[in-house]
Amino acid sequence: MLLKMQLSPFLRATRSRLSFAALLAFALAAARAQSPVITLTPAVVMAGSPELIRVYAPDAAAIDGDWLDRKLEFFRGLDGHEWFALAGVDVDAPVGPSTLKITIHDTKGSTRALNRTIRIHPAHYRTSALTVAPQYVQPGPEALKQIAADQVLIQKTFAVSAPRPLWKGNFRVPVDSPQSETFGTRRIFNGVLASNHKGLDFRAAPGTPVRASNSGVVVLAQPLYYAGNCVVIDHGLGFFTLSMHLSKISVREGQHVTRGQRLGLSGATGRVTGPHLHWAVRWQGAFLDPAKLLRLDLSAVR
Repeated sequence: MLLKMQLSPFLRATRSRLSFAALLAFALAAARAQSPVITLTPAVVMAGSPELIRVYAPDAAAIDGDWLDRKLEFFRGLDGHEWFALAGVDVDAPVGPSTLKITIHDTKGSTRALNRTIRIHPAHYRTSALTVAPQYVQPGPEALKQIAADQVLIQKTFAVSAPRPLWKGNFRVPVDSPQSETFGTRRIFNGVLASNHKGLDFRAAPGTPVRASNSGVVVLAQPLYYAGNCVVIDHGLGFFTLSMHLSKISVREGQHVTRGQRLGLSGATGRVTGPHLHWAVRWQGAFLDPAKLLRLDLSAVR
């Protein structure tokens, strides 16, 4: 009985310490749960890679940011607690550390700044040599006029984007044909290095239906000197997809399209070595790897 009485204060103190520790652990876990958490998918960021930036911030009223001198525009996810931005790294971006800046605006009107260092890893692309008609390597005076007019039109096309995401769910492949050329390949035309291949090529026979990879608005549907018959879709917040070298265009500018809707037929217009579809992805002026976009799981985002 005496031993039990002597141990009781010790047991009470131990239980008190354990209770305090448990409460502290619970409070820390709750604080961590409420603290903003930033994740990038894919986790390893490479030149040319599209990235889904996720911010867990339940108390946020709005989120914006900046990365690689490009504006990040976030939208609230399906669960209401997470915010997302579909962004990426240009194929020609320098490798090494970069700074991701995010600003959280809460419901009380205050802001909180978050910075994170993101290392950009090199992507190793191969080199290929192609032969095309001479006028596509050394354009004449009339062609140069058309190319200059195309540049003005392209700048106008990408200058404005919908202020909200128009896409929904995963992006799908635009044509039922095998791939013939990968993204990022260094292209040598008629012995002259031109640029990196800023899209994904599909070996589509002439007349193959080309479909919208996701929902959006057609912002360009006309022929260009190098791209041939071209359709550009605005998916919102600076995110675009481009379908080039079509033999026929089946949509008009300003038209809303849904995923899987026919845009036109594949062909061999513009600078080509043969019939194929060139499909490109562009965000805020950066060209991204379409194959990696197709692998992103966006089904739980919106």
